[in-house]
Amino acid sequence: MDDEDDYVIETLIPEEEVAARIKEIAAEISKDYAGKQLKLICVLKGGAYFMCELSKYITVPVQLDFMAVSSYGAGTVSTGNVRIKKDLDDSIMGEDVLVVEDIIDTGNTLSSLLKLLGAREPASLKLCTLLDKPDRRTVEDIKVDYCGFKIPDKFVVGYGLDYDERHRNLPYIGVLKFD
Repeated sequence: MDDEDDYVIETLIPEEEVAARIKEIAAEISKDYAGKQLKLICVLKGGAYFMCELSKYITVPVQLDFMAVSSYGAGTVSTGNVRIKKDLDDSIMGEDVLVVEDIIDTGNTLSSLLKLLGAREPASLKLCTLLDKPDRRTVEDIKVDYCGFKIPDKFVVGYGLDYDERHRNLPYIGVLKFD
């Protein structure tokens, strides 16, 4: 951290717990998709760390693809309209698709993204997230199929989550505590 930073990072979920839970989720996914091929779609940037680690432990064949979306425009409040900044490289028509997120907060952007992907006619479409903040949810149509941890309404960093593009590389989940 820089000397001018006016916060500390306290551990919320230690590295060992994160690693163990990812292996458990991968085992659930492997069981549920036995005999099938699965396409993992990562929502960038934060989801990349989680998806890469998760995919190492999934025992069915997987393909990886990436999307970058925004619903914020120039402001700090979601507009609710998803703008695709990077679309998928391949079609998902007829495929079993698992959207992989780092965190689900209000659910506004994700709800729109899932509708958009559903319109592309995948065979199945499910959702996996490392972290879920149910207290912040403003959209009721989000069904989380695989969840690592439910967390309180705190500002978290690590394992792909950032504060001003910093701290994504922490191997644990931390809470920012401002002075």
